[in-house]
Amino acid sequence: MIKLLVFDVDGTLSDGRVYYSQSGEEMKSFNIKDGLAISVWNRQLKRQSAIITGRESTIVQNRAQELGIAHIYMGVSDKAQKIQELLKELHLKPSEVACIGDDLNDLGMFKMCKAYMPKDGAQALKKYAFKILKHKGGKGAVREMIEDVLRINGDKKLEKYYS
Repeated sequence: MIKLLVFDVDGTLSDGRVYYSQSGEEMKSFNIKDGLAISVWNRQLKRQSAIITGRESTIVQNRAQELGIAHIYMGVSDKAQKIQELLKELHLKPSEVACIGDDLNDLGMFKMCKAYMPKDGAQALKKYAFKILKHKGGKGAVREMIEDVLRINGDKKLEKYYS
């Protein structure tokens, strides 16, 4: 059973684009449907999730808090090491973790857990992915991942939480 979801940000929770305003403020776009699925996972199923990203961003911190993501790690260069630390802290096995990433800096975590990859992820990751999703990053890939994990876990479908 999957008990922890780990998300990369750029290229998975977002479409991988970073926008800068004229004043230099960074902006990102997040998919609302992904957010609803994450919120159900965290709040209604009372499961754990984490963000592990190589970039620092107040926007990511705010989005994570909004969705109930308890573990937020930014500026991480070795994502596999961070997952190892998280497994120890939460007393989990690698088989109880699913992650989503889209580029070479996610390779370490792909080798450690059930790895999902958006349709537009880096070609080199494909052979390490448990599942290549039909949706692109920032365009519903995270929702698709969570729906697949719910199916694997034998949990209710997302719509059952809103009927």
